Amino acid sequence: MAKGKIKIGIIGGSGLDDPKLLDDFEEIEVETRFGQPSSKLTSGKLGETEVVIIARHGKGHSIMPTKVPFRANIWALKEAGCSHILATTACGSLREEIKPGDFIFIDQFIDNTKHRALTFFEEKVVHTSMAEPFCPKLRKLLIEAAGELKLNYHSKGTMITIEGPRFSTKAESRLFRNWGADAVNMSTVPEVILAREAGICYQTIAMSTDYDCWREGEEPVTWEIITKRMEENADKVKKLLIKAISKIDFYNCGCKNS
Repeated sequence: MAKGKIKIGIIGGSGLDDPKLLDDFEEIEVETRFGQPSSKLTSGKLGETEVVIIARHGKGHSIMPTKVPFRANIWALKEAGCSHILATTACGSLREEIKPGDFIFIDQFIDNTKHRALTFFEEKVVHTSMAEPFCPKLRKLLIEAAGELKLNYHSKGTMITIEGPRFSTKAESRLFRNWGADAVNMSTVPEVILAREAGICYQTIAMSTDYDCWREGEEPVTWEIITKRMEENADKVKKLLIKAISKIDFYNCGCKNS
């Protein structure tokens, strides 16, 4: 059982930062030691649980992936008292069995970014354990919730994060598959790293929107394909968030001690 105050941060990907998820919500503008976060914090309650939502790419998807203020976003959620973070993201599937519309509860990542600040620690060297970067307890609860909702999901997978904003070449997409990646996106790194440094339990809710560009006979990914698929499945993501958050009953976790 919990031995501290549970407060959930939701980092909303494209179209999944809906304040209507919350009761009695208010928008709060904040400034952190790393600057302003991507958006105002939307704070409210989901049932009996306090929740804070932040729009990763700003309202209206105005911030390109490289320019997302990841450090400010995580720091703002930490200062708001968030003990857990559920981060939604669109991704491209690199596996035949992961179909568009499927959920993936990522357990590993590969960092293929090039221009991002990857740590909070600028004045001293801190080597953070990253063997198990995501929260296994949150992942287990999401798997249970997805099963109860009868969603199509994959209980684990490896996400490769690229710099963007361009999509992969076919050669890159095939290479990522050979590296062992199951999906590709532009946002998991450095979010997950910073959450671990901040001592916050973090888990990605990834939804496959396309097959990137490796699959022969399939239309290569476009922004229009991604937004269309996310809009089609937004209600499923919201139901998953609501059910999963109602199950979170732990505060202390190994994620806080790495």
